[in-house]
Amino acid sequence: MTKGDGRLWGARFGTGPEASAWALGVSTHFDVRLWREDLAGSRAHAAELARIGVLDAAGHAAIDAALVRCGELFAAGGFPLEPTDEDLHGAIERWLVEELGDLGGRLRAGRSRNDQIVSDLRLWSMEAADRVVAAIVGLQEALLDQAEAHLDWLAPGYTHLQRAQPVVLAQPLLAFVWMLQRDAERVRDARGRTDRSVLGSGAVAGQTLGLDPERYADALGFAGTIENSIDATASRDFVLELAAALAILATTLSRLGEELVLWSTSEFGFVRMGDGFTTGSSMMPQKRNPDVAELARGKSGRVIGSLTALLALVKGLPLAYDRDLQEDKEPLFDAVDTVLLVLPALAGAIGSAVFDRERLAAAASDDFALATDVAEALVLLGVPFRDAHERVGRLVAAAEEQGTALAGLADDVVAHAHPDLPARWAALLDPQAAVARRDGRGGTAVEAVRSQLSRAREAVATLT
Repeated sequence: MTKGDGRLWGARFGTGPEASAWALGVSTHFDVRLWREDLAGSRAHAAELARIGVLDAAGHAAIDAALVRCGELFAAGGFPLEPTDEDLHGAIERWLVEELGDLGGRLRAGRSRNDQIVSDLRLWSMEAADRVVAAIVGLQEALLDQAEAHLDWLAPGYTHLQRAQPVVLAQPLLAFVWMLQRDAERVRDARGRTDRSVLGSGAVAGQTLGLDPERYADALGFAGTIENSIDATASRDFVLELAAALAILATTLSRLGEELVLWSTSEFGFVRMGDGFTTGSSMMPQKRNPDVAELARGKSGRVIGSLTALLALVKGLPLAYDRDLQEDKEPLFDAVDTVLLVLPALAGAIGSAVFDRERLAAAASDDFALATDVAEALVLLGVPFRDAHERVGRLVAAAEEQGTALAGLADDVVAHAHPDLPARWAALLDPQAAVARRDGRGGTAVEAVRSQLSRAREAVATLT
């Protein structure tokens, strides 16, 4: 390698790469974000080279000090990337040679770009997973606070986007807390399987210098090492797994965004988000648009696309390393960046939300939503549920035919379903009483939801 040349190969070639081939292969514009991880791995490698005698104490000290200075340059935005730098690793080695002369070129002994980049990406992915989990917790806490503030507020529960049964507002808010809890646990699970060091694997078959993989793992904070050098350099399942967890998380965020979009329409009118989390129209002065919620919904496609791209990338690759794997970083980076944009924005939107108690209660008071309660009351009077379902269905049909609610049916009509039913009719059609009846674990009774809220806070605390 000559001064100013960031290639880590080329001696056996008569000429350098053509401009178009070089442009295709250059990756510094995206892998530069791995500089912290790359320098950490290089410092661990320098220590191993010193341990086995490839570097003497003075050489090790000089290289380690230079790597520290290199990190300071990157941190200040002053590292001098050159057009001839093929990738981050080559750029750092080129800089070391410029700083230290031949000593800088000694650092490459015993390692390959193949195990180096996997080590970098594993370290980065673990740190990214931690950031994502922390951001999920921020959204969960916003939902928990709103749930606690609205424990006893009536709200409509939906299936098929049709009013189904009354609940308390805390119940759908807590539903998203639990969904996000599983999302966070998936991200954390992916992190656990990423937590393995690959340094010492070399290009494909390991190395002959006596470098100790366990020492690399200890130096870099990995929980253990990869058992197989081919697996170490060829596999990207840790990238796929994190991307998959992020894609599932993105669908949760999209669904939450959809709820906010629906609930903030004039037709629903359940919630109003703060000015800082809504926008206006360039033409219509009256508009108040839930753009944060809509963008949360829209960004999910981007994250799902990243997973799809990664799956397509690796599906047909022969062992071991192939240059295709250079393309594993941008989709992962983009997926992480995207969810880290969406999570705090949604947390802010939820925190700013003001709910309309009257609109929620009015929607929850549609007594057709209590037809199941009537059917179950008949079951308690000894009627088989199949028959009870039919009898209540006829009551609903009669109310619709008369243009009234169930409460407007005459006693003699109600008695057709069961003679004891008229005496219970008012209580069965009271939405507050209906909510209170659902007092089992996971139900919508206020005390059941209060207990659920406590468990949810305990669960979320395990993520911090």
